[in-house]
Amino acid sequence: MNIFKRVHTLYILHRHAIAHVLWVEVTEKLAFLQGMTAVEKAHLRELSTLFLHEKKFFGAQELQLTDAMCVTIAIQACLPVLGLGISCLSGWTEIIVYPGAFRICRDDKDAAGVVHHQEQALIGESWSRGPLILSWDDVERDVQGKQSGRNVVIHEIAHKLDMLNGSANGFPPLHYGMEITRWTASLSTAYQSLVRRVEHHHRACINPYAATNPAEFFAVISEYFFCSPETLHTHFADVYQQLQLYYRQDPLRRIHYE
Repeated sequence: MNIFKRVHTLYILHRHAIAHVLWVEVTEKLAFLQGMTAVEKAHLRELSTLFLHEKKFFGAQELQLTDAMCVTIAIQACLPVLGLGISCLSGWTEIIVYPGAFRICRDDKDAAGVVHHQEQALIGESWSRGPLILSWDDVERDVQGKQSGRNVVIHEIAHKLDMLNGSANGFPPLHYGMEITRWTASLSTAYQSLVRRVEHHHRACINPYAATNPAEFFAVISEYFFCSPETLHTHFADVYQQLQLYYRQDPLRRIHYE
């Protein structure tokens, strides 16, 4: 970071710092932050401050967004990039928050060239250079921890990271020193195992939505990595290790530390 950018960043952190009372109010509700060191929390607060400064929040369908709601989203969005840097979330600015699940209509062309009109209800969506779209009902449900390993904000941010080197395919840009063959083998083996379990109607060890395609698999295992790391490590230890290298974090250590 050059000196001018560093000075500008310090100015933002000083001028637009998240109020201490608000920070404590929000973070105390996020169980998956427990066990973080003071240094990690301080860094997360800085990233969240920068995120809030850079992004524009919009409430859809007359939803009135509060500071606490925006901070809640920012913290969860920045958790995956704690070891990667805020620049990984650049190139887009808008965050649209619906009160609940939202409906989209799309025309998809199949292999035969036939166009099918589809309507879906979604709780989150993200595009490479487009907005991050969320259902507040589901963000709130994740905060309350009603479903282990579920986090719509982290899920959509994982898609954003996945698309940094092109389309979402479950293969984000890996760091220097990470072995592509090891990443591919670990995630592919786990993905195929999950797909077989779902196809044979066996109980899935993680959210079966992960079996949709490799992109959704990466997004779902990212949710588990941060919000239920013991589950991911128990069933897919190799996958956990690869995500540990990619995200440069070890959420399992935080649980043991706590």
